[in-house]
Amino acid sequence: MPADLAVIGLGHLGLPLAQAATAAGIGTIGYDPDPHTAGLSGADGPLSATELRRLLSAGFRTTTDPTTLGRVRTAVLCAPTPLGEDRALDLTALADAARTLAAQLRPHTTVILESTAYPGTTEEFLRPLLEEGSGLTAGRDFHLACSPGRHDPGNRTHRYANTPKVIGGLTPACTEAAAAFYGRLTDKVVRARGPREAETAKLLETNYRHINIALMNEMAVFCHDIGVDLWDVIRCAETKPFGFQAFRPGPGVGGHATPIDPNYLSYKGRSLGHPLRMVELAQEVNGRMPRYVIQRCATLLNEHGKSARGARILLLGVTYKPDIGDQAGSPAREIASRLMELGAHLTYHDPYVPQWNVLGRPVPRADSLYEAAAAADLTVLLQPHRTYDLQGLAVKAQLLLDTRGATPTGSAHRL
Repeated sequence: MPADLAVIGLGHLGLPLAQAATAAGIGTIGYDPDPHTAGLSGADGPLSATELRRLLSAGFRTTTDPTTLGRVRTAVLCAPTPLGEDRALDLTALADAARTLAAQLRPHTTVILESTAYPGTTEEFLRPLLEEGSGLTAGRDFHLACSPGRHDPGNRTHRYANTPKVIGGLTPACTEAAAAFYGRLTDKVVRARGPREAETAKLLETNYRHINIALMNEMAVFCHDIGVDLWDVIRCAETKPFGFQAFRPGPGVGGHATPIDPNYLSYKGRSLGHPLRMVELAQEVNGRMPRYVIQRCATLLNEHGKSARGARILLLGVTYKPDIGDQAGSPAREIASRLMELGAHLTYHDPYVPQWNVLGRPVPRADSLYEAAAAADLTVLLQPHRTYDLQGLAVKAQLLLDTRGATPTGSAHRL
């Protein structure tokens, strides 16, 4: 099958796109410079043998040969753009991917950016790299657009086909070229005014989530201090049919969709001077939650005549969300490292994580969940995977801290 699409970067955005495109009958190649990771794993975890066979039998293939990029009609950039120590997006991998594509770019190709980016990235960062490397002009010789990734790992309701795609092209013709491509994969495409609007939509979606989770995290601390059951409060509040959407607290916020403050524009070498103060505060609140979990652990142990030093603590679920193996940004690592520094003896259990290292040392994995919970001085539920019998776990555990409000009411201590 001749390749019609090149997916550049086969991580949490690229692999789901490659799967959706291949299933739709689009000849697809996956380009990744790392031959050990190309096409094998995304945010939902490694592909099963069945999924891999289905993908390959449908014509999908991976490559580390950049010359293959010059033979496709559509190229989608899905390179990772992680948040650096300075809270600015690291666009290094995106720049490398753009330069590689530019060297092979042909006229009439449609180039689409899916990677998370600042408003202005498509026009002011990506466009010059593509034009300088190819000698072609965006909007005239090739189409250029942005369509931010919206994949939600583990979501069984909203899949690629029924999740609308927002598209903003450099020109109206660029928008229509990208819309024609995504129209083959999704039920609905939403045309933005331009790339900046599409990029800013992603920024708004991500920051909306983090700000609302931060509110719930603050409410969790407040309600615990005044003796109010926040989970019952949320149950009541979400019956309001307008003006309220339920979010829930937790031990911290993980995932690939990091909160972005457009004041940190490293690639522009300047500051807007107008930081999003709500985003900064949400990051601060959410960043405190692992320490709050440690505080609650120590308090519960003390109330039962035990010290954190020497305590046997079992951590359940170390991924960043339920029912997947992705650990990106998971608060479990910080919680584990702080407990180890306090002198606790840790074990963990997670059906999706066969091995786990913290502070450069392997954490023992519990073979029998219920025996481990019965033996532990404290069990901490960090992620309620579907495979967990939470009612049975609450009965077996000596002491259980539920950071997700997933156990039956009254069966455990909740965050």
